[in-house]
Amino acid sequence: MTVIVHSSPGPGSSGYLEMYPERKVSFFKNPYILGLTAVSSIGGLLFGYDTGVISGALLYIKDDFEVVRDSNFLQETIVSMAVAGAIIGAAGGGWINDAYGRKKATLLADIIFVLGSIVMAAAPDPYVLISGRLLVGLGVGVASVTAPVYIAELSPSEIRGGLVSTNVLMITGGQFLSYLINLAFTKVPGTWRWMLGVSGVPAVVQFSLMLFLPESPRWLFMKDRKTESIDVLTKIYDFDRLEDEVAALTDQLEQEQQKKGNKGLWDVFKSKEIRLAFLAGGGLQAFQQFTGINTVMYYSPTIVQMAGFHSKELALLLSLIVAAMNASGTILGIYLIDHAGRKKLTLYSLGGVIASLIILSVSFFNQSSSHDLYGWVAVIGLVLYIGFFSPGMGTVPWTVNSEIYPEEYRGICGGMSATVNWVSNLIVAQSFLSVAGAAGTGPTFMILAVIALLAFLFVFIYVPETKGMSFDEVEQLWKQRARGNNHETESLIHH
Repeated sequence: MTVIVHSSPGPGSSGYLEMYPERKVSFFKNPYILGLTAVSSIGGLLFGYDTGVISGALLYIKDDFEVVRDSNFLQETIVSMAVAGAIIGAAGGGWINDAYGRKKATLLADIIFVLGSIVMAAAPDPYVLISGRLLVGLGVGVASVTAPVYIAELSPSEIRGGLVSTNVLMITGGQFLSYLINLAFTKVPGTWRWMLGVSGVPAVVQFSLMLFLPESPRWLFMKDRKTESIDVLTKIYDFDRLEDEVAALTDQLEQEQQKKGNKGLWDVFKSKEIRLAFLAGGGLQAFQQFTGINTVMYYSPTIVQMAGFHSKELALLLSLIVAAMNASGTILGIYLIDHAGRKKLTLYSLGGVIASLIILSVSFFNQSSSHDLYGWVAVIGLVLYIGFFSPGMGTVPWTVNSEIYPEEYRGICGGMSATVNWVSNLIVAQSFLSVAGAAGTGPTFMILAVIALLAFLFVFIYVPETKGMSFDEVEQLWKQRARGNNHETESLIHH
């Protein structure tokens, strides 16, 4: 296997950067890259805001609509209908990205999201509200596919993990913002309408700014729009590295043409190496949800009330602390993901998640014996859970899925993996209150702890380390794994 270990390493590889350290790009060295990342990751803000805002709005929606207050199913449907829309948006988002580009996909997502926010704010009954939630979900689903891929394709490989994780920071920042907005509108007439309607503002901002941003240089190059691509790349790299990046893209374009363009769904499952890549990527996305993150984010005020704190304002305030921990942990993850690496960070994260879920479970099992004490233990468990989850399981799945697929599969596999995330999200969101009501809150969190243990084993066995690797190196890694050459693969991973 001599494809990776070149006498003259390709751009972005660890060997290349060791030979030419002066060409390495630092995280804050290029304001242009940071600007593109910031604007494109507003899609993550939309995702996060919607996740968090519904948890507080639901407390007031129940006050306005008796039929919602009396039905766990309607409450779950209001929460999870956005997730159902996101499934559809993510499934179609991969194709939209490949066919029309990352920029147009982002603009489309913004338009749909704004329409959804208007419908939600004006909803005369819970059923119109549910339709607005579906529209918002469609926009979020497309954005969830687009933003990580756009950022990854414009990022130098040595800082790709941190830049893609910025999108996750915007998700957690959106969740934190949503709790602030929830608190701000608690005393305002039409409380939940303001909470949900304000969500359209970031989408308008992103749409306006995105009009002035370029398309992904990698997508442009693969569509044979080389001049436009090079114009963008000149703003990212100095001249020497630019030459090498263009040469690498030229090689990939030739390979792409030999493979006859973008692939379809069936092609993913015909290729063993792509099946292995999708197993790792899709598995990470599924476990991100089944370990309970959006149970905590959608229902944290409800969980706080279950723990014995019945004031809506106090429930929202304690949930704000949880959201702040989420954003802080993500900032830590942005630093660690390109230093500690993807795999090690995820394993440490899951270890802490398992312990935190056990604490949560025990607190609810013992709640009746010492109400105040175990209520606070539950809140501590929530904070610890977020503190461990956000640096690893919060950031790594999106980063890994933005970098592990070959160019011709990146759109379709990115869409499929995001769809796995949203389907898993829907299952969890639609079932949490019902399962907690039937089995008890303590046993429900213990089930999540067992799932987190399975996730730990999955990551340990199936997920490779891709820290600092070029797209070409990652592609060769999967080819080697498909051929069963594990010894050389592990050597490449550690190299």
